[in-house]
Amino acid sequence: MNPPAGAVIGSISQRPLAAVDTRADLPGSAAPLHHAERAYIAGAMEARYREFVTARACARRALTLLGLPEQAIPPGAGGEPSWPPGVVGSITHCGGYRGAVVGRSADVAAIGIDAEPNEPLPAGVLAAISTRHERTQAGESRAARPAVCWDRLLWCAKEAVCKAWYPLARRPLEAGLVQVLVAAGGQTFSARLREPGPVFDGRWLLHDGLLLTVVTLPPALPGRSG
Repeated sequence: MNPPAGAVIGSISQRPLAAVDTRADLPGSAAPLHHAERAYIAGAMEARYREFVTARACARRALTLLGLPEQAIPPGAGGEPSWPPGVVGSITHCGGYRGAVVGRSADVAAIGIDAEPNEPLPAGVLAAISTRHERTQAGESRAARPAVCWDRLLWCAKEAVCKAWYPLARRPLEAGLVQVLVAAGGQTFSARLREPGPVFDGRWLLHDGLLLTVVTLPPALPGRSG
């Protein structure tokens, strides 16, 4: 059994990326894991196990949309998905949502995605992960579009960048080291690091109580610093 193709997150994932997501977990028997994946998740609580199984099923289904066979996607040293040669991608999951976006490395150098509930961040988190300019921007955006939890959107965008950055640098990146500029009135943003590094192009979406973000880095500009 495969999660359905089509993907809500696919609406903000530009071609030729492939995206698959679902709002319902699959039974473990419907999406068996490969040996390395089973070893990683062994002993996990049932909810975590089903989350992992479903997210991996989304990722495998996305690979088939690229014309590739379904195959193991074991976690790497940092817990990141280990994609087959020539593929980059990202996986996300939050309460009631699992998704994956993949692409060929010839078309995109890095992909990062994240999903979050459209709810305010816990007290103190925004101050810890944002600049004064970002907080001002969030306040102005909240006044114009109050349906969006802009503090959570900032977190969601930064998390997507952190996921895209890790395979490039092979080291973690803290959300507070990412600066995000959301385009006024639209559904795009750009993100840069507070250290030398690339500039990421991003898109976001509010759908059915969820905030979704996708960031990409074109292969022709791997060292773009803006």
